[in-house]
Amino acid sequence: MVNLTDLASYGNRTLDTSRFDDYCPNGLQVAGREPINTLVTGVTASDRFLELAIERRADAVLVHHGYFWKGENAALVGMKYRRIQRLIQANVGLLAYHLPLDCHAEFGNNAQLAARFNLNVTATHTAGHVPNLLWQGELATAETAQTFSERVSAALGRTCLAVGRTDHPIRRVAWCSGGGQRFINQAAVLGVDAYISGEISEQSLHEAEEQGVLYIAAGHHATERYGVQAFGAHLAQHFNIQHEHIDIDNPA
Repeated sequence: MVNLTDLASYGNRTLDTSRFDDYCPNGLQVAGREPINTLVTGVTASDRFLELAIERRADAVLVHHGYFWKGENAALVGMKYRRIQRLIQANVGLLAYHLPLDCHAEFGNNAQLAARFNLNVTATHTAGHVPNLLWQGELATAETAQTFSERVSAALGRTCLAVGRTDHPIRRVAWCSGGGQRFINQAAVLGVDAYISGEISEQSLHEAEEQGVLYIAAGHHATERYGVQAFGAHLAQHFNIQHEHIDIDNPA
């Protein structure tokens, strides 16, 4: 067992949260019971996820997408009230790590994607003023655009959308989990053959075509499932607590 505050402190140190100017607070967002014996992880702290986590007897939950985002209404009303009410009534704490869990060299979403896509990491880059958010790597051998796109889909268990240049071999790849489609042009400057992120915008097709890169929109949720799982498993091992991951399927 471990106290919730000690768990949060360890998470903050390990993920080096102090160096990020994030869109939300990282670490402990909602207090809960102590000590912690069972930790449940998920991508987003939705009401359905919380309901299932509490059914699994979670003492605390750890997510990538928590609460209190910049620019949103700060009032505890509506959906936000119902979510936080569920946590407080169950006395379950909420830990959330956003950008730190995208960028971490071992537990981060981008690091986990590299392993699943069999990419050898060659560099990380600052993107959107965030250090180590855009990753770069290489395949052991070049593949066709179709073969590579199908392998990405198979690794994530979903059909990904591939647009842009599809008639050239893929060897050099850049990627950024989640909503990183806005970095297509920065990736193209690196000289990569393909760029992977989660979402696609109207301009993404044109940018990929005109920059001569293959762009794979692999799903925001799908590209951010693995960091929180990896970090949850690490915390469970480090503190000798129970860990379970709940995946609420999301095609977006």
